Amino acid sequence: MTAVAPTPPLGHRRSRLRDAYIVSERGLFGALSIVLFLVAWEGLSRGWWANLLHPLLGNAADSLRIRPIFLAAPTRIAEIAYQLYFVTGEMWRHLGLSGLEFLVAFAIAAALGIPAGLVSGRYKTLSDATDPLLAALNATPQVAFLPLVVLWVGVGLPARIFIIALLMIVPILINANAAVRTVDPKLLRLAKSVGASERQVFRTIILPASAPFLLAAVRLAIGRGMVGIVVGELYGGAIGVGVMINRAGATFHTAEVFVGVLTIVAVGLILSEIVRRVERRVEIWRPQAVDQRP
Repeated sequence: MTAVAPTPPLGHRRSRLRDAYIVSERGLFGALSIVLFLVAWEGLSRGWWANLLHPLLGNAADSLRIRPIFLAAPTRIAEIAYQLYFVTGEMWRHLGLSGLEFLVAFAIAAALGIPAGLVSGRYKTLSDATDPLLAALNATPQVAFLPLVVLWVGVGLPARIFIIALLMIVPILINANAAVRTVDPKLLRLAKSVGASERQVFRTIILPASAPFLLAAVRLAIGRGMVGIVVGELYGGAIGVGVMINRAGATFHTAEVFVGVLTIVAVGLILSEIVRRVERRVEIWRPQAVDQRP
């Protein structure tokens, strides 16, 4: 005789369903809001809402009918995206060059910004001298330097990399500078008492303690770098996501503009989420800022 597993009580099953709903509630409402937004968007582009409300509003309902030249429908954007990615493959060429520009610019910004920010934040005199410059640079829209960048570097790949790196280096500098001030002063005093050199202090204390702030700076830099891709590719170039967006906008191909914009958004979100996951692993504490610089 085989034993039959007892059926869980109804109250227990309801409790499990309720717990599952609570866990997935945020995702469900988020997905529902996206679906409703896309349906509303599709209806505006296709004229659904104008046709639906025409018997009630008459000609006034035509204001809800948006021409595709101004706002492409989501289904049309998906169709163009499929063609650009999987039929012609044109999008991969644009994405490849823009990705190369982004990676080189990020490497330059990190290689220059992290050491400069840590060193300037470590020494009070140097920090006092550089704080006004960092504040002014942060308050200045870096895109205002574009005409000067063209004069200095010219147009083409070097100019685009320079522009992207210029936009990315500012949050890295500022966060690295501020991160040093959060280092536990007890650790600094302990290192000094055992005769540790400045190099050892940086390598074993300051850099590990600054890691959460540096990763936060990287997330900010990613967003600025995405802006730099579009803005930088305004100045010359035949390939790139920004070039594709500018050309599509100039020829009123709205669906292609959205494909390019959504591509940049998707890449930025993916990179930011990767950095966020790394940040959660290394972020153990964020001590209060205490000025312990020599």
